[in-house]
Amino acid sequence: MVARNSTPPGTHAKMTDAIEGRSSWLDAVKPYVEKAPLAALCLGISSGFPFAMIGANLASRLAQDGIDKKSVTAFSLVLLAYNLKWLWAWMVEGVHIPVIGRLGQRVSWMLLAGVLVMAAVANLAFVDPSADIGGTVLAAVLLGIAGATFDIVIDGYRIEILKPEQLGIGAGMSQYGWRIGAAAAGALGLVVASHWNWTIAYLVCALFALPAMLAALIVGEPERHREISARKKNGGELVQAVIGPFVDFFQRKGALLVLLFIVVHKIGDTLANLTFRLLFNDLGYTNDEIALYDVGVGFWALLGGIFVGGILYARLGLKRSVLISLILMAVSNVSFAALAAAGKSNWGMAGAIGFENFASGIGGVAVVAYFSALCDLRFTAAQYALISAAASIVGRFLTGTTAGGLIERFGYVDFYLLTTALAVPGILLFWLMMRAGLIDASVGTAATADPGDQPAA
Repeated sequence: MVARNSTPPGTHAKMTDAIEGRSSWLDAVKPYVEKAPLAALCLGISSGFPFAMIGANLASRLAQDGIDKKSVTAFSLVLLAYNLKWLWAWMVEGVHIPVIGRLGQRVSWMLLAGVLVMAAVANLAFVDPSADIGGTVLAAVLLGIAGATFDIVIDGYRIEILKPEQLGIGAGMSQYGWRIGAAAAGALGLVVASHWNWTIAYLVCALFALPAMLAALIVGEPERHREISARKKNGGELVQAVIGPFVDFFQRKGALLVLLFIVVHKIGDTLANLTFRLLFNDLGYTNDEIALYDVGVGFWALLGGIFVGGILYARLGLKRSVLISLILMAVSNVSFAALAAAGKSNWGMAGAIGFENFASGIGGVAVVAYFSALCDLRFTAAQYALISAAASIVGRFLTGTTAGGLIERFGYVDFYLLTTALAVPGILLFWLMMRAGLIDASVGTAATADPGDQPAA
């Protein structure tokens, strides 16, 4: 085996591009029209639509069928499958699918997972919630598991088809696709259901699984994954798929600090995000005003942030773009403290929501690209599933149980200032990691290697 921190010949320039950035703004924009980032857009579309099927569309369907509100909101627990996907992510790495496996491990899993998602959506389409709520629960759980499995494959495939210097743009394009897929499936489902019925609506929306499947067939098996997987076929592959992601990560210099950053970096932002609608209601905003500013302005600001975030990542590199995004996301919480202090103001709400979503768009690109860069190409799908779970499930558990109590105790102004203060440890930790050289030392081969650059095992 080659030492963990060895650098294969020819990767230094690629590592510099990915971590330090590019020389011109034109070079930073070009990747938006390259094949791999465009494929990432298609992957994002297919990744986003199961959320709409389980979340918004299912809630509307249950409400229209007369299901009580407590039962409707309880269905959101199905989305926990996405936080638990690391439990079976090893299967995507270690199990080779017969017959269609000839197309490649990633492509074959993309096709299988896509078919499973379509079947799960169809299964949910034919369940009658008013007659069989238990069957509806089971169908929703199956769709949650299928959708989470689809995400495992999609994330691994996205990282492996992108060159190191494309990780930021690819993350941005994937997020664009996710928003498009979730919004389009949600809207289309409502329109079709209003003209026909929910069964037809779900069957039509199942077609949103196709963009990722077609992208995989067109682009083919990622060369970086093919190079790595070819070297794993020496026995004990399933065991390696289970323990390898952990062993590889914790062998790295500063692994515990990196893990700590993953866990704490977004606690302040998550804590604030949970409470925006409470603030708007208490300030006296109408539903129409919330829809216009929170949904309307916020949506376009987020898309703008994603675009700028991709350019910043490509231009400034991983380290500086992540640090800038962390600072912006922390400062955005101050804008809600100002709104709470000033009282109801449409311009104030638009400014706060616009700034928060713009910062979140930049942060989503930079941080997702960094988490992608942490992956080793031998365990891309499983390792990213672990990282994304650590980044979300702990924050949701800690913040979801404390936000309301903190507001009641401190009030909105001090609460949002507190969330800003809670973001500071993540910023300082990342800055210290930069100064100590741990960012460069901790990234995996996803950020440093192109096809043909891998050392022999």
